[in-house]
Amino acid sequence: MSELFWADKSAQQIIDQDPSRDIYVTECGLGASGIPHVGSLGDGIRSYVVSLALKEKGKDALFQAYSDDRDGLRKIPYGFPSELKEYVGNPVSHIPDPFGCHDSFGHHISSLLTDAFDKMGIEYRFQSSDEAYKAGILDKEIALLLERHKEAGTIIRNVTGQEKYLTQYPYFAICEECGKIYTTRVTDFDPEAETVSYVCDGEFVGKDSTTGEDIVVRGCGATGTTHIRNGKLAWKVEFAARWRAFGIAFEAFGKDILESVKVNDAICEQLLSYTPPVHAFYELFVERGGGKISKSKGNVFTPQRWLRYGAPESLILLMLKRLAYARVVDLEEIPKLMDEVNYLEDVYFGKVKVNNEKERTHLRRLYEYVKLLDVPETPSLSVPYNVIANIASVIPADTPNRDEIIINILQNSKKAPSSLTEEQREDLMGMIRYATEWTKDAGGPMAHEPLELTEAEREALLQLIDVLGDDMDAEDIQNAVFTTAQQHDLKPAKFFKLLYYVLLGVQRGPRAGTLIKTIGVQRACRIIEREIKASRQGSS
Repeated sequence: MSELFWADKSAQQIIDQDPSRDIYVTECGLGASGIPHVGSLGDGIRSYVVSLALKEKGKDALFQAYSDDRDGLRKIPYGFPSELKEYVGNPVSHIPDPFGCHDSFGHHISSLLTDAFDKMGIEYRFQSSDEAYKAGILDKEIALLLERHKEAGTIIRNVTGQEKYLTQYPYFAICEECGKIYTTRVTDFDPEAETVSYVCDGEFVGKDSTTGEDIVVRGCGATGTTHIRNGKLAWKVEFAARWRAFGIAFEAFGKDILESVKVNDAICEQLLSYTPPVHAFYELFVERGGGKISKSKGNVFTPQRWLRYGAPESLILLMLKRLAYARVVDLEEIPKLMDEVNYLEDVYFGKVKVNNEKERTHLRRLYEYVKLLDVPETPSLSVPYNVIANIASVIPADTPNRDEIIINILQNSKKAPSSLTEEQREDLMGMIRYATEWTKDAGGPMAHEPLELTEAEREALLQLIDVLGDDMDAEDIQNAVFTTAQQHDLKPAKFFKLLYYVLLGVQRGPRAGTLIKTIGVQRACRIIEREIKASRQGSS
């Protein structure tokens, strides 16, 4: 029944395709020329879970993270110094890190993704493209593709319609004079010496994403001869070369490179005598409203940013479910996914019943992969994200013992057990940290349905705003709430419950006077006023 899940199907397809492999390598490419957004992590997560599925089936498997760090720099990423202008067109692994914390620009960018893998517990073998070329790992594939470049050009034309490579070698040499890579054109290949002759006479337009300035990059005019290790294959054939060189059995891909994958599959089969990897196709991530995520706008939603607001499981879930549908990536999605992880856990441990056996099996398997097949023996503490976020949004960040105050509110409102194990307490404090960061950047509490207030409740809340003052202590505030309820013929217990809901989104909490003093009288009054304005008229 577990074969219902796409990762299990992929793993079985890989084994059926080649049952005798000693090791099955799954792979993802790491872009090394621009700031990675959350979607950039998806290939890695998907490839990693397929490697886990292979291991579960008794096979030796590993996940390789392949950095495309021999690619040339075409755009200076948003927020990076304009001094990089002189390096546009150079391989990113040959450009100094402008921040001085890594060996190169390319290493700096790749590390943003490998850092996220580390934080999420994803095990991988890192492979630099630059190092692979230098070490000669791709020599055989490069030589074969250069010898048969006309056949490669025909395949590319037949699949994509592009005729460029009918007359041009699918390879860029690194100019030994100026260091650029995309301005060179190979004119000849010597298979005996494994060298290419080239001329550096090309031109392309790069960009500074911060200023919007176009950067025209022109070749230096040099001619030369260099070893095939000093350059890179064009994308239209490079995937195929590395798949064969590293024995890749699986690689996921998105809609944006569908054409390149089709070409490289054909190159594998027709020129390299290698069965292409099993693939999993997925739709791209979009901004709310449907626009494609742009790395050049400066609002890239990075994996590091996501992990400030949500647990790794929420990000893994985003990448594993509904591959065939475009998905939105923004702040609004994180609480939903955090709660969905809790739902999957409740289904897994039988706390929530799902009558449809096929759906239940699928959800249980999805949960196992969300936990990277390391499922706990017992369920974790489950508290709705929005509950914690709403409470966290009103308790000032500098409040002494803030976490304990929030935990007490959750316990008083029956959202958390009255007695917590040390592990549960740590989990809850982690949730508070996530929700606090979320409310800070979201600009306040989560949206909710407007309150329904009777006329008496509305008038009582307005009066409470008038009578509360900064000079009042907690006991004075407590008495003011009680008196206000009586003056409007409201049961004090009911009015206190309403006040808790207005301030915290829950119906119980600490003594109202202490709570309002902790929040701050003026801040509490602003929250009450906001909720009154947003409310609907209810029946008495």
